[in-house]
Amino acid sequence: MKQTCVFLADGFEEIEGLTVVDVLRRGGVEVTTVSIKEEKMVTGRSGISVLADQTFGETDFSGTDLLVLPGGMPGTTNLRDYTPLTELLQKFNQEKKWLGAICAAPMVFGGLDFLKGRKATIYPGMEGELKGADPVLDRVVVDGHVITSRGMGTAIAFSLTLLELLEGKEKAEEIRKSIVYGHQA
Repeated sequence: MKQTCVFLADGFEEIEGLTVVDVLRRGGVEVTTVSIKEEKMVTGRSGISVLADQTFGETDFSGTDLLVLPGGMPGTTNLRDYTPLTELLQKFNQEKKWLGAICAAPMVFGGLDFLKGRKATIYPGMEGELKGADPVLDRVVVDGHVITSRGMGTAIAFSLTLLELLEGKEKAEEIRKSIVYGHQA
């Protein structure tokens, strides 16, 4: 079974983080929500409190296939400023393991130099944060092992893309239809 970690920091965009968790779990992916705080309770940008599965310190990342950063402010800057996470992201990038970020969170990848020579997308108006990337306006961009997306309105498309990369096109299509997403749902 594929494994994914979705990182939660105070101020994260609830829809972006939880849509990924929901869609991937529906598709059979083992998803762990990880608080970067010492406690599991995290409060999103809209004041919704979420109980993460684990804290960063108690999580074993050795079997993880994908790391996901939801956006939102100040959630994104909290993720960016948490050194244990940025060190883990660098390790995954060196190993060319899947890395996903949505909304403002691709700026973390830009700041870590993951986007040089890649196509990437980010929340409108933040394209300057995609350091070294070729910014595009697509809803979801997959370039190598890095997946980026634009914001809350693209959260389902982003999540289905992640599911397709982990479990295949057929599984992603099955889940797309089951959640009545898209023109021919």
